[in-house]
Amino acid sequence: MKTVSALNRTEKKAAVTLASIFGLRMLGLFLIMPVLAIYGQAYPDYTPLLVGVAIGAYGLTQALLQIPMGWLSDRVGRKPIILAGLSIFAVGSVVAAMADTLMGVTIGRVLQGAGAIAGAVLALAADSSRDEQRPKVMAIIGAGIGLSFVLALIIAPWLGGIAGISGLFWLTAALTGAAMLAVLFALPQPLQRVPSRDILPVPAEMKRLLSDGQLLRLNFGVFVLHLILTAWFVTLPLSLVDAGLAIEQHSWMYLPTLILSFAVMVPLMLYAIRTDRQIPGMRVAILFLVVALAAIMFAAGSLLVLVVSVWLFFIGFNYLEANLPAFLSQHAPAGSKGSASGIYTTCQFGGAFMGGVFGGILLQYASAQAVMIFCLVLLVCWLLFTFGMQTVSATTRVTVPLPVFSQEQARQLADQLVELAGVEEAVVVNEERAAYLKIQREHYKAESVQTLLAQLSR
Repeated sequence: MKTVSALNRTEKKAAVTLASIFGLRMLGLFLIMPVLAIYGQAYPDYTPLLVGVAIGAYGLTQALLQIPMGWLSDRVGRKPIILAGLSIFAVGSVVAAMADTLMGVTIGRVLQGAGAIAGAVLALAADSSRDEQRPKVMAIIGAGIGLSFVLALIIAPWLGGIAGISGLFWLTAALTGAAMLAVLFALPQPLQRVPSRDILPVPAEMKRLLSDGQLLRLNFGVFVLHLILTAWFVTLPLSLVDAGLAIEQHSWMYLPTLILSFAVMVPLMLYAIRTDRQIPGMRVAILFLVVALAAIMFAAGSLLVLVVSVWLFFIGFNYLEANLPAFLSQHAPAGSKGSASGIYTTCQFGGAFMGGVFGGILLQYASAQAVMIFCLVLLVCWLLFTFGMQTVSATTRVTVPLPVFSQEQARQLADQLVELAGVEEAVVVNEERAAYLKIQREHYKAESVQTLLAQLSR
């Protein structure tokens, strides 16, 4: 049988549309990060603490609502939840645009975060793609998120100088309206309804996954990574201005440093994969962050040091942001990827919130150097924590539809599946009529699974 290796028309349309929807929303969340520390000083209730809270506030509601919104999309449908989430996000953007205080901006950011649609978007992407093409669709969506972050850093200082903070939020509201139109008129009808545990969390599995040592290390890592990102942006724009770089010129600093960061990050990542040194590669990336923040702490007044530090920071950050999900996929048990991803995403957004809060507190009551010391301590803890990580073989996941089996047949199937070549783990969920396999692609033979199913069906 010929293997289909390309996305079909429906999958391409779904991937591009969902990437655009998610990317536009994330662009709206990221836009104020590079500029609020400066332009926020114009509000009458300005304090560094409120700036930090406003930057990270979206993370609180994202962390609290990400998993529940995903579960809800399984019950009332993907598109209604996506539309509802975008509507809440648009309302939050308008509230922040109309606010005349930083507290009002913070309330708007909290509402923006309440439109937590990540789970529903990824579930709809899974529904709209075949098993063998699903990683490509997810990769396109991931690229859209990464692009939105890069674009926000580049355009926010320039647009902020023209339209101010209010204008950035009005732009966000307009982009959200465009995303809602795309949901209504551009998204194709899904090809299927994939089992929820492939993408979405399963409540009964959460406790077991929270005690998994390998997943715990990854969750702590993404928490720290996004904490230091938001804490850093509480202080970085101020440091750049103090060093002589006007806020309107920050775009011209971010653009080359981001491009050059990818020029180092991509070869480093490819080398780590080719030589099977992903965990040492992770440690090197954490060290990039350590060196960057330490340099800022000791030489914050030098513009050259700041620019080099920003470059080093983004090498490490982009490497880790790209590779941590791959580690998660490898370590998540068969049939539990959705649950593991839900916990991981919650930690990610929780870190973003805590970074804004602690960055603001330390800047207000101590100094920018105290923020750097706090971040450095966390990075060192994370670095030490990685020494308990284990290397696992490259695996992928396969969902096998099942005929109607008795519970006894399902138990027999689970026992026999793990005996097949290339199958590392097998979870049979008879109620969903599906078997979830964690496999080594080079050794796995789908024909062996089908033969086993045929034998049990007799």
